Amino acid sequence: MSLKTPLSRPWVVALSFALLGGFFTSSLSAQDQGKTKRAPDPVLLPIEDEPGLPRVLLIGDSISIGYTLAVREKLKGKANVHRPRANCGPTTAGLEHLDAWLATGGEGKKWDVIHFNWGLHDLKYLGPNGENLAEPGSAGSHRQVSPENYRKNLETLVTKLQATGAKLIWRNTTPVPEGAKGRVVADALVYNEIAKDVMARSKVPVHDLYSFAFERLDRIQKPADVHFTPEGSEILADDVVRVILETLQP
Repeated sequence: MSLKTPLSRPWVVALSFALLGGFFTSSLSAQDQGKTKRAPDPVLLPIEDEPGLPRVLLIGDSISIGYTLAVREKLKGKANVHRPRANCGPTTAGLEHLDAWLATGGEGKKWDVIHFNWGLHDLKYLGPNGENLAEPGSAGSHRQVSPENYRKNLETLVTKLQATGAKLIWRNTTPVPEGAKGRVVADALVYNEIAKDVMARSKVPVHDLYSFAFERLDRIQKPADVHFTPEGSEILADDVVRVILETLQP
């Protein structure tokens, strides 16, 4: 006659697992409740237009994200400043998403000024399997968008932007400093020259933020990083506002 322990009985085993499951579920729920939800980035939140003011759209990557709030604040009461709710990345992202970005703030609404840029994401290097910010010159690494395709993409994007009837401002690409991961310093100038030619042919004015930033780079840009300090972004915003106000003049 064999002796059975309580745990060898099927109903006891089932009950034990149920109790343990309930314990772990309660513990996980308590952990989840303790977590605070991450607040959305205020830069990417939609805004309501103030009636009677011109509408301005900023298109660009994280550099423009950095100065968006300051530009919006400095143009308060003078213009409604919108941006797509995204980092606009390379020109290939522009080709894919521009129609949606132009509908920012409401389908069919007119833009008075569009201040736009692509470049830093186009010239960055990817690895052979798409690894981000690969070492330039390493085996299989390549620019995300070649100079030749950058030109073609810009030509297409400018044509679509001109069809909006807005006044356009091309903002050239800000400097790549020494030591910036996944990029080559001189490439900013190479891509800016391509863009300058495209804009000249299309009669789109160029906002030379590259030169503006370069003249004060040591005090506004992060070391070995294409991004700018908060104070640096504020300074960039001053020049963006200047150009937009000039463009809004009748």
